[in-house]
Amino acid sequence: MSTHTSLARTVPRYVTLFSPVLRSMLGRGLPIGPNALVTILGRTSGQPRTTPLAIIEHDGRRWVWSPWGETQWVRNLRAAGRATISQRGREGEVRARELDAVERIAFFREVLGPVARAMRGGLTFVRLIDQVDLADPVEAADGRVVFELQPL
Repeated sequence: MSTHTSLARTVPRYVTLFSPVLRSMLGRGLPIGPNALVTILGRTSGQPRTTPLAIIEHDGRRWVWSPWGETQWVRNLRAAGRATISQRGREGEVRARELDAVERIAFFREVLGPVARAMRGGLTFVRLIDQVDLADPVEAADGRVVFELQPL
């Protein structure tokens, strides 16, 4: 059963332009905040696809989320159910479980909100770059996709 909504968002051009730069920097092992390279098998090609994503860590648990909803990496991760994370010279396999609507609201309220507040400029970054207002977790969760990552 699918737990995602159909609200479509367009990935901003600045994200599309900066993604290859971030991928290159992370590939060289440079630590860039919570970002990591996430490799997922393509749902139709079966080929590995690597994208830079922020890994949200809180209380020993990890998540990835898509501010723009149904992106290619979201569709691939949903189909594959697992990924490889490369971060700061370490690599690990994870299983991905997509959060349902209630769990997404809790993620924005109890995880991403506190994590962003703890980072200098975190709330501003999420509001301006990710285009998400964490003051309203219900609205923040609408049409966005969140996966919890668990080690294999």
